[in-house]
Amino acid sequence: MSCLFNSYDPYFKQPFGAVRAGQTVHLSLCIPEELGYVDPHLVLQKEGKYDVPVHYRMKFDGQTPKQNHFSVDVTLNDVGLYFYYFDLYTDFRRIVRGPDNCGVVSWQEGEKWQITVYDAGFQTPECIKGKVFYQIFPDRFYEGVPNKPLPFADRIYRPDKTGEPYFWPNEQSDGYLNMDYYGGDFAGIQQKLPYLEELGITCIYLNPIFEAHANHRYNTANYLKADPLLGTNEDFAALCAEAKKHGIRIILDGVFSHTGSDSLYFNREGRYGPGGAYRDRNSPYRSWYDFDSGYVGGYRSWWGFETLPEVEEEDPSYGNFVCGKGGVIDTWLGLGASGFRLDVADELPDDFIEKIRAAVKAHGEDKLLIGEVWEDATTKEAFDHRRTYLRGHGLDATMNYPFRNAAVAFARGEDASAVGEQIMSICENYPKPALDCAMNFLSTHDTERGITAIAGEPANGRDRYWQSKRMIPGDRIDDALRRVLLAYAMLYTLPGVPCVYYGDEIGMVGADDPDDRRAFEWGKGNKELVTWYATLAQIRNSYAALRTGTVEPFETGCDNIMSYVRGDDTDRMIVLSNNSSDEQEITIDTENLGVSASELTDLISGSRYTVSDGKVTVTVPALKGVILTNDVKTISVNTDDLAPAYDPGYIVEVRKDIVADDEKKDDTSKTEDEKKDDTSKAEDVKKDDTSKAEDAKKDDTSKAEDVKKDDTSKAEDVKKDDTSKAED
Repeated sequence: MSCLFNSYDPYFKQPFGAVRAGQTVHLSLCIPEELGYVDPHLVLQKEGKYDVPVHYRMKFDGQTPKQNHFSVDVTLNDVGLYFYYFDLYTDFRRIVRGPDNCGVVSWQEGEKWQITVYDAGFQTPECIKGKVFYQIFPDRFYEGVPNKPLPFADRIYRPDKTGEPYFWPNEQSDGYLNMDYYGGDFAGIQQKLPYLEELGITCIYLNPIFEAHANHRYNTANYLKADPLLGTNEDFAALCAEAKKHGIRIILDGVFSHTGSDSLYFNREGRYGPGGAYRDRNSPYRSWYDFDSGYVGGYRSWWGFETLPEVEEEDPSYGNFVCGKGGVIDTWLGLGASGFRLDVADELPDDFIEKIRAAVKAHGEDKLLIGEVWEDATTKEAFDHRRTYLRGHGLDATMNYPFRNAAVAFARGEDASAVGEQIMSICENYPKPALDCAMNFLSTHDTERGITAIAGEPANGRDRYWQSKRMIPGDRIDDALRRVLLAYAMLYTLPGVPCVYYGDEIGMVGADDPDDRRAFEWGKGNKELVTWYATLAQIRNSYAALRTGTVEPFETGCDNIMSYVRGDDTDRMIVLSNNSSDEQEITIDTENLGVSASELTDLISGSRYTVSDGKVTVTVPALKGVILTNDVKTISVNTDDLAPAYDPGYIVEVRKDIVADDEKKDDTSKTEDEKKDDTSKAEDVKKDDTSKAEDAKKDDTSKAEDVKKDDTSKAEDVKKDDTSKAED
């Protein structure tokens, strides 16, 4: 039986995907004569407490051989999620969504199709759409100002930039998880701007930069001050100004669901004097937090971590501090930042996100607001209700974890059709303004690096000691790198904004954190590898169809080939990716795809293919892709500017171990009950850096740094209801 309905196909549904409020949707059915008499109705229901299914009778459009055609037009005026199927009104039959998105006849309820209707005025920054991002974990990128003193005595300096980040639990007195610093700073980023520009980067996403007492800085101590190890607020402004000269914007990480207990606002540890909500009931910050004897520690904390007291986002004082004049958003955008990424966005109230959006957009519609969401953001449920932040009045876009999962799966060899369905589901459900700005990545500070996820042995909950010993075998490195490049080639040719995690472009490996947060290995990369990333960026930046065009999947008959057309008013480009270890010969009906050309050129290899009788036969190399177009533009990469990544002359030498001036003094800001005397650290850990370990025992701030010790489990937990927060 031929396809009855497929929402990805423009014959069956126009326009494709989500629609603006007030827009009309045209839906068609193709019913084989063998099904007999039918009187099809569209059954459409808006999601809502008082909304009920509405039946729309479809009109008969005529016949083709053995096929009857029906259609209906529906105008959707209200913002929200709509779900639909078709009732044939005979023999209790209906058409529901099948596993490949094609309609199937059923006598039972089945999966429905979705239409997202978003605010008619929803706009996202044009300067961001389809560009190329680069994520930097600030402490691990590059130390631009060497030999600077550490600002706090409880920090451990790492002069050897090749050393593995300390990972043993800091519940033990000898544990230094998140207490070790490699010295990365604003000056270091600024010095590498020419490199990033040649890599094709147009926007940098920085993990938190505010003062905090952990190397990840997700436990904010002072929202209005840059961490002194990175530099000053003025240094940040200078970085933004210099980045602008290179055509690069900078996005900051906003952590607004909690602060650190060791902070100016909470001050449990006493580092900031006698004030703070924990120590002073009359503190101006007291209303930010939920104190109750029923909580462990006497206050509500983020996922039970006492070092991360949760804030009351809807408290007027806190809201004004973050969103008001002279507040957090205003201050950093005023210094030159171009937007914010919201940490754990699905744990922030929708109203609070909308206030943040207003504060961000007050600095210009070109400023970006993106959120951390691990699932399909249109259907995300959290705290017993559907989240609305991607309907035009909250976030501009989200981090695209579904694309990441799909790219990793394809690179590992999964069937192309299954992976394509994951990708197209997001493309269909997301508003186009959001999809064009969605952050598409393979690695982050919260995941295994892409190469490890694709080619390494899965951690499957194993501890950090096991993970630290895992390496990709030497005889698999070449295959692993080719698969990573294949995955990135997908991300560079799909809708959204590809984002390279620092070090991925030189093949850095890394299991779960902190292993995925190693220092950048300058001068140790492969020239061909880093040039490939720059070439992909050049190709993307040269073709509007790849940045913001439509995406139209098509079948090739090969399970190993991912295939789609990217198109706009001026160009239609064919993208093929092969996850097989063997080359594949594919014949494409170009006429059927709307590609008019007598010859097509692969932008990656330069190979030319003749189109004959509306068809072209293409050889797709093993573990590679092709990008076909008839509009060939010059792609040129200056490898000299990429030299810091691969030239051994840029290898960072071991530097003198620098510690704070007052290292020999007791850190009186730490309470005695935080200085535990646990000597149970494993013997193999003691040999790593004995002298630093003895100094650090004096000033154990370990609790405050354990915020992200198992981000993979966090990702799984976030998907569940947090019963301890249900009252929020």
